[in-house]
Amino acid sequence: MARIDVTVMGAGIFGLACAWACAARGARVRVIDPKGVAAGASGGVVGALAPHAPERWTPLKAFQFDCLIAGEGFWAEVEAVSGLSAGYARLGRMQPLADDAAVARAQERAEAAAALWQGKARWQVVKAPERAGWAPVSPTGLVVFDDLSARLSPARACASLAAAITALGGEVATEGAREGAVIWATGAAGLAMLSQALGRSVGAGVKGQAAVLGHDARDHAQIAAPGLHIVPHADGTVAVGSTSERDFADPTATDERLDAVIARARALVPALRDAPVIRRWAGVRPRARSRMPMLGPWPGRPGEFVANGGFKIGFALAPGVGRLMADLVLEGHDAIAAEFRVEANL
Repeated sequence: MARIDVTVMGAGIFGLACAWACAARGARVRVIDPKGVAAGASGGVVGALAPHAPERWTPLKAFQFDCLIAGEGFWAEVEAVSGLSAGYARLGRMQPLADDAAVARAQERAEAAAALWQGKARWQVVKAPERAGWAPVSPTGLVVFDDLSARLSPARACASLAAAITALGGEVATEGAREGAVIWATGAAGLAMLSQALGRSVGAGVKGQAAVLGHDARDHAQIAAPGLHIVPHADGTVAVGSTSERDFADPTATDERLDAVIARARALVPALRDAPVIRRWAGVRPRARSRMPMLGPWPGRPGEFVANGGFKIGFALAPGVGRLMADLVLEGHDAIAAEFRVEANL
């Protein structure tokens, strides 16, 4: 049997993206997750790939922008190899503007985007579409529309990645030996393990609740408001979410906090007023102490690496995370920003 070059612990989005990037460069990879593909937070339902506001530019915003631009090609290649749809579509996002101050701020951000986004995407203040169709209620009659935002189906995207890795000769299993370089991409549980090993907290899990509604808006833009994402999917459903809960007893239970999210979504988008709730979901997402992705060597463990964090934006960052980790693990080329390193969370 051929020797394994890279073992990836964790079959969520970061682990699978790292394994795919390594396999695509000819490495033999093994992905191990006792609970299976996308069993944790990566099996969620929302799937919003959306940028932060184009202002106060930071290394994270720059990295996220590059990853979002790369997303279309990344997922097209994965789908071509796997034969499975990830549900990806770059259809943009609308955000309602509540008052004149919000409009002015949005217009300033539009000017910033014109420079920071390098002409590759647009952030515009436009008139809200007619409410009888697919549009948010906006007190000013205006919305921000950006054409950088995209959507995918998280569980399907992970399944597509897993199938693509297998198609390139890799393994995706629930058990197996760790061989070669080891990348730890084990989400919230991994943050706890890393914290224990390093003697201080580097992050923790944050619970999120979301729901799937029965409404077909598959060809329309997603809609966002503070703390709320409304994302149409290719299967004729709409996902809404999510909560952010630091204190919780049951990581997979849904409750009245999700009811409040659903009510906000119905109030914001009249088209959802009578849409039935098809599914309720809850899970725990990894949040590094810095809120940044946590990437790079595991301090004090030669040949072992970490790919974790990326709170709420893991799927958006996947193309870049996989590339950076493959560069480091396979070629010894370390281009990871200081802000993203494990040490930045100590």
